[in-house]
Amino acid sequence: MTDRSRRTAPARRGRSRPITPRAHWLLLCVLAVTLSTTLLLQGYTHHMFGITSDDVTGARGRSGTVPARVAHGGPVIADAATSAHTARPKPRTLALTFDDGPDPVWTPRILDVLRRNHVHATFFVVGTEVVAHPDLVRRIVADGHQIGIHTFTHPDLSRLAPWQRSLELRETQLAVAGAAGVTTALLRPPYSSENDALDDADWSVLRQADAAGYVTVLSTQDAEDWQRPGADRVLANATPRGDAGQILLMHDGGGDRSQTVAALNALIPRLKARGFRFETVGAAVGMAGPVQRAGLGDHLQGMALIDALRAGDGAVRLLDALMYAAGALSVLRAAVVLVAARRHRRQRSGRRRGGWGPPVTEPVSVIVPAYNESAGIEAAVRSLLASDHPVEIIVVDDGSTDGTADLVESLRLPGVRVIRQENAGKPAALNTGLAAATCELVVMVDGDTVFEPDTVRTIVQPFADPRVGAVSGNAKVVNRGGLLGRWQHIEYVVGFNLDRRLFDLGECMPTVPGAVGAFRRRALLALGGVSDVTLAEDTDLTMALCRAGWRVVYEEGAVAWTEAPASLSALWRQRYRWCYGTLQAMWKHRGAVVQRGAAGKLGRRGLLYLLLFQVLLPLLAPVVDIFAVYGLVFLDPVRITGLWLAFLLLQLGMGLYAFRLDGERPGPLWSLPLQQFVYRQLMYLVVIQSVYTAVSGSRLRWQRMERYGSLRAPAGTRSPGDQGTPAPGQPDPHAAVPPAGP
Repeated sequence: MTDRSRRTAPARRGRSRPITPRAHWLLLCVLAVTLSTTLLLQGYTHHMFGITSDDVTGARGRSGTVPARVAHGGPVIADAATSAHTARPKPRTLALTFDDGPDPVWTPRILDVLRRNHVHATFFVVGTEVVAHPDLVRRIVADGHQIGIHTFTHPDLSRLAPWQRSLELRETQLAVAGAAGVTTALLRPPYSSENDALDDADWSVLRQADAAGYVTVLSTQDAEDWQRPGADRVLANATPRGDAGQILLMHDGGGDRSQTVAALNALIPRLKARGFRFETVGAAVGMAGPVQRAGLGDHLQGMALIDALRAGDGAVRLLDALMYAAGALSVLRAAVVLVAARRHRRQRSGRRRGGWGPPVTEPVSVIVPAYNESAGIEAAVRSLLASDHPVEIIVVDDGSTDGTADLVESLRLPGVRVIRQENAGKPAALNTGLAAATCELVVMVDGDTVFEPDTVRTIVQPFADPRVGAVSGNAKVVNRGGLLGRWQHIEYVVGFNLDRRLFDLGECMPTVPGAVGAFRRRALLALGGVSDVTLAEDTDLTMALCRAGWRVVYEEGAVAWTEAPASLSALWRQRYRWCYGTLQAMWKHRGAVVQRGAAGKLGRRGLLYLLLFQVLLPLLAPVVDIFAVYGLVFLDPVRITGLWLAFLLLQLGMGLYAFRLDGERPGPLWSLPLQQFVYRQLMYLVVIQSVYTAVSGSRLRWQRMERYGSLRAPAGTRSPGDQGTPAPGQPDPHAAVPPAGP
């Protein structure tokens, strides 16, 4: 039957011209590049090299290039790249030097000891510690002590490439300039000791350092406090045996230095009593002005370096916290949905035995809104006509330009009405169909969806319970041949259907999908029909029903086959509309959070779940990816890989259980690992785009998905014009709803 009277559709709300937000993507790219650069610098400075001597192994190398006057000379070495010469401290002069600081605990205590005894020393600082504690560097300089550099990350310079050596020295110099406004010419290479320990590799380091303007300071006496042998032993090691001048090596960082502080308290008075004077390295050897005021350029660059590295430290701490949050949310969701799915299965088994009540046999109005659906409308209508439940089929053509209505009319199928209207949008088409429906029970189905013969009968059985106002069916992906199809198939089964079981159990179903849903007509009319204020009219409608006190349930046995997007661009458009529309619906129905009864369950259960796991968790997903890359490069790749595999196994476990519940073969799950590298990123970018669009106040138009004509109708639903049956062994052009397997 065809209605050509062009029913008047409800007027659409005025929609503002769609705005395509683009500035936020540029901003996002800038933030991503900035964050990556900051993390790269932070990772290099904190994790590429250690600060202990455990990594320095192996015998001393050849020393043929080390000049004899250096190997047997004084501990202060200048002009190593040209005509090297050395200097020694004056007799009865002790230059106290401290390596590996500044340390927030031990450096202030050592400075207090030096101040009480009116003694100055030289501190060879590590760049990373300068960045972490610039105030201590300023105090060292303000107290009259000298600053030297001890590289940025404390590596063995002889094992680095020349460019890395230059970077280590330059970064440390800038850090000191930024922290204290000074530069220094004093350098002590990590793991260095006395002159006679220099080998050819060390000498190449000293020559390069000299070319960069540094004077190398070795030591003549080692307190060996880094071994923590006890304060008395440290004191003995630090005490000169005669009157010769010494450069004493001690440490104010790199570990517990309580023994150093105790030994220093005793050492200074003892040596003063012996007539020793305490000087900085420069004063001890008569060097003029090794520490100078930094130029403005170096000072500003140093401040920028410190700010960047501290921002990197903060970013890593934030990423770490967000990583734990994302992990906790993922595990929580997995636990909640699996427990709920198990309980839902037991509840469904009870329903099978007892049913919802007396069988529902009354006829059903099936509404098919259609806009340019010529590729699949015949299969959809024929599948509905093949239902084993009495139906009237109402196809509402929403101003199609591809002959959709003409095609349906040409089939001359009994019990099928075609209503034409000017293009007004899907909600208006549904309302037109709702006004034309003659049955109390209404099934709404998209024009790209094919029903099983028992789908209508199965989906209306819950209406035996008078509290039920709507029923969600089980939508399945038909075009699951390629990777993209498999990934969407997995998402439908593992994501959507597991969630629906949870929502059904919690009586907080937020969405009855447009592809397969059933409703009480009077419940919809009481709401004023289908609203068009959001792009997710199915979610908006379902939430409104819940707030009106109706119960919405999930009937997994009501199977419908639908086409999924076959390209990334089409998938993006579809999911963008879904996500943005869901955000609109959540905001519209936010008042349910403080309501009681069925509305309160929706608000405090359903909306909270959507907020946590469909908004916040996807927004945290980029953090997981960024931190995973950071961990693989700078942390323990084995541990990071193990964590990723554990997360993947968790998803696989959920997938196997969900596929079992849905009666699906698990074959497509082989593509689950690959899903983590394309599909997952696309989904969280969709959420980012949707959140931005919602916050910016932009509006979207309805975006129709491209149809591929991959659906086929069941056999036995021919129009009067069809003739004959296929020959034996020949395919039926109208045959077979797709199988449940991959």
